[in-house]
Amino acid sequence: MPTKFALDDDLLAEAVKLGDHGTKLETINEALREYIARRKRQAAIRAFGTFDLDDGYDHKSERRRR
Repeated sequence: MPTKFALDDDLLAEAVKLGDHGTKLETINEALREYIARRKRQAAIRAFGTFDLDDGYDHKSERRRR
């Protein structure tokens, strides 16, 4: 998906160098993947304590069923 926008050239150059990526596009795509992964982890952490656990659940029996 072609997109035009202004990027901070210094930030992008540093990211390319640190990430050892061959192109700016690879660097940006990797940054987006890392951003998404971090946000998903944060959402999972926020979910802790927001749901009830089933005291009768037996995870060992589930392993035997496979």
